[in-house]
Amino acid sequence: MSLDVTATAVFVALFLFVTWLGFVAARWRKADLNILHEWGLGGRRFGTVVTWFLLGGDLYTAYTFIAVPALVFGVGAMGFFAVPYTILIYPILYLVFPRLWAIAHARGHVTAADFVRDRFGNRLLALAVALTGIIATMPYIALQLVGMEVVIGALGFPAGGIVGHLPLIIAFIVLAAFTYTSGLRAPALIAVVKDLLIFATIFAAVIVIPAKLGGYGAIFASVPQEKLILPSPTGDSLGLYSAYATLALGSALALFLYPHAMTGILSASSGDVIRRNAALLAAYSFILGLIALLGYMAIAAGVRDNPLYEAGFAQYGPNFAVPALFLASFPSWFVGVAFAAIAIGALVPAAIMSIACANLFTRNLYKEYWRPDCSEADEAKMAKIVSLVVKIGAVVFILAIPQAYAIQLQLLGGIWIIQLLPAILLGLYTQSCNAKALLIGWAAGLAIGTYMAATQGFASSVYPLSAFGLTIPGYAALYSVVINFALSVGLTPLFNRRSQVAGQ
Repeated sequence: MSLDVTATAVFVALFLFVTWLGFVAARWRKADLNILHEWGLGGRRFGTVVTWFLLGGDLYTAYTFIAVPALVFGVGAMGFFAVPYTILIYPILYLVFPRLWAIAHARGHVTAADFVRDRFGNRLLALAVALTGIIATMPYIALQLVGMEVVIGALGFPAGGIVGHLPLIIAFIVLAAFTYTSGLRAPALIAVVKDLLIFATIFAAVIVIPAKLGGYGAIFASVPQEKLILPSPTGDSLGLYSAYATLALGSALALFLYPHAMTGILSASSGDVIRRNAALLAAYSFILGLIALLGYMAIAAGVRDNPLYEAGFAQYGPNFAVPALFLASFPSWFVGVAFAAIAIGALVPAAIMSIACANLFTRNLYKEYWRPDCSEADEAKMAKIVSLVVKIGAVVFILAIPQAYAIQLQLLGGIWIIQLLPAILLGLYTQSCNAKALLIGWAAGLAIGTYMAATQGFASSVYPLSAFGLTIPGYAALYSVVINFALSVGLTPLFNRRSQVAGQ
């Protein structure tokens, strides 16, 4: 593929604009960025509108824009599990997280591990929460680079080698610079631009592309029947029905446990802001449904069989479906806008993820174990340095490790992060749970979930559970967290009784 000069010029112009915006953000709602909660949580002052853009930019990432249509393009209806999953998260957000915000605000918590440490008084449990969050988030950051790498390749830049990766490296140097300077204010401000570009791109796509392909009826008629609906269960297996349902439910339970999502929540100015966003964020679920339809549009457009995009599909596989669809459907200037929207959609979550990891490391490792007497300025300085290290690690990760490994680790990340649910959820409503029981539940859930993924060769997170002669394929994260809950609740009376006997 040759370089598309017009698309590249528009792409670069928009990228330079958000870079400027990232540095300007340091002066937006000006405060002392040498205090961790100012740098890492925006001073907990974001209102309804800013939080809506921030959480939307945080959760609906470049990889979402690329991977969800790619999944629909490749396997069909199963890819739509992402739509009900994002719908299920909002009742959870409304009911649970305003309470977490209120406790964190009152007690000065910056991370979920701070909350667990304060609630249960156990350093090891807090350390487990912090390490799980950091390890689960690192491959997630790397996958944002995958989305960016695909659109940079689609512009016509060479793939592989130093030259091929140079635009990616430059982008993350810029990201590192404005995140270090402006903290969470930078992605919050850039998220507004990113989301407006995404909305414009998607609404144009769902009008223009169907018009060129003969309407939605023609699009669905061109999709193979087996990709339109889930196949009915056969024999003694629930098949993809149970896999679809458990993926949606398990993903919904896990999403707001990720450090970047938690950071977005804790940066809100009140619990009411979170409640309002639980209602308003449903607009993004609607957009996600439209994004998923791009996979069917790519099938109808026949982009895989187009010789112009043969090299792209050879290099990136189904992930190239959306870029190819836009290249085939729009003039170059609009392709530049769409690709910039996806690339900026990588910068926003990557920035928040690196800040969230930095907050966890600084508060729950550095301050807890190495420098308990460090000043607020030292704390913020360490967080800024760690955010740089995290970004460098993500770039090295994607350049040095095959993409398949990054996807496998992100798959494991979902299984691991959900193991924080018992400690956080139970901690919100009771302090009677024993920290040792929660730690055992966490370890067991982690081990069992990883084992389930390992039995599938780390190629899938769906585990075929057999019970009473029935096979129930389901999300390993959901199965493993049920065991985690059972152990956490079941062992609590035993450990509490031991503590009482030892205290007598």
